[in-house]
Parts: sequence; structure tokens; C-alpha cells
Amino acid sequence: MRKFSKEIKKVVIKVGSSSITHDNGKINLQKIDELCFEIANLKNQGYDVVLVSSGAIAAGRAKLNLKERPKETSDKQAAAAVGQVALTNIYDRSFVSYGYNSAQVLLTRTIEVDQEMRVNAENTFEKLLGMNVIPIINENDTISTYEIKFGDNDTLSAVIARMIKADLLIMLTDIEGLYTDDPRKNPDAKIIHEVVDINEVEGMAKETESNVGTGGMYTKIKAAKLAIEKDIEVVIGSGEKMKIIRDIVKGEEIGTYFKC
Repeated sequence: MRKFSKEIKKVVIKVGSSSITHDNGKINLQKIDELCFEIANLKNQGYDVVLVSSGAIAAGRAKLNLKERPKETSDKQAAAAVGQVALTNIYDRSFVSYGYNSAQVLLTRTIEVDQEMRVNAENTFEKLLGMNVIPIINENDTISTYEIKFGDNDTLSAVIARMIKADLLIMLTDIEGLYTDDPRKNPDAKIIHEVVDINEVEGMAKETESNVGTGGMYTKIKAAKLAIEKDIEVVIGSGEKMKIIRDIVKGEEIGTYFKC
């Protein structure tokens, strides 16, 4: 069993678009319901949980019958505006069925530099968690431009984890964790179960972009580094089965653990 360096009470969970969509880009309702079940079950055990979820553009793309992920910024923003409504409604229905209310919070990078906005966001998170509400965070793609974009929800999840003083950040992706090489191209690649010095693995991953989302292992390592700077434990694991969330919190040796 894995032993975290601190007691875990407050958890940020980040899911990418590929973890909650089908291969055709449409929202995977079963996966979202399983995710909501796992989060609700953590809440039932007394954990505070914040969810950072990608998928708005993918949901909008499906709803607008677009054949591929939009490339122009304005097209992405329009798809996100349509998709965010659909995505939030799906999450809320599932959470309500498990006895919890959810809240949508859309942010831009401005919260990192604008002290008033940052304090307002911190106060909002504190109140929502105090009311036993599950915040669902995403980047505000509709108004984001290059200057104020996080660019990926991996970075956003680390910023949120730092902001709410989380104990654990879980980033779910489409592979099992950090490997010595790309396992999709190199069958001899081996998973790295524990990283003690993150500086030693920074150069092991490249940026990637899939058909449904952005942010590969490179962005996750950068996000992990942001979290570790504030003594936040980090685990990167596969989002194929949402049961992984309970297993990670229990301390099972799943995925890649970045030790503080």
C-alpha cells in the first residue's frame, strides 16, 4: 500500500475530455455517472472534493454536429458555450441522484494576478465546500483569449488545488501514468510508480493534442510540480475505470505518485 505523507481530507480530481467521451466525441453518460458516484461516495466518507472537468468543447462539438474539433478560437468558444450547458446539466443530474448539489465555476488565468478576483474565488470555494456542494471547475473558454487562458485543465487543476489548500490532486488521463517512454509506441516502456524528484522526469514527456482535448503528460508533470511546491500530493492515473479514484485515495499503488 502507498503511504501518503499527510492525512488526506481535501481532494481535487481532474478529468480530461478523453475520460468522459466516447471515441466519436460524444459524452459518455455512463462514465460521468460512475465519476459522480465515486465523488459522492468520497463525500459520504467526509472528504471535501472539487472536480475540474474538461469536455465542454467536445460536448458542444457533438451537439452542433461538427465533424472534428474546432480549430479557430471563435469556433472553440462557440462550441464551449453550447457544450458547457449540456455538460453541467449531465453532472448535476447525476450528483443530485446521489444526494449532492453541484456548482459550476468558470475561471480564467486572471485569478492568478488579480488579487480581488482571487480572494472572491477563494471565498466562493470555501462557502460551497462549507455547504457540502461539489464545485465543478472549467476554464471559461467563451471569454478566454491567449493572454488569460490556462491553456489546459491540468494547470487549472493545480492552481485550484493550491488555492483551496488541497491535500491531494488526482489527474485522470488516457494512460495509466508516467512511463519511461510512450507506451503506445514503445512496448518496452515501463510505468513509473513513484517520483521522488520531479526535476528528474520533466524531460520525459512531450506535449500532445488529441481529437477531443489538449494536454498530454508534459502538462501534467508541470501541473504536478505546481502542486508539489505547496506540499500537495499528486497521483496521475487512468480514467478508464472511475473506481480508480477510491483506490488511489485508499493508498493502492496505482498510477504515478509524485511524492512531496
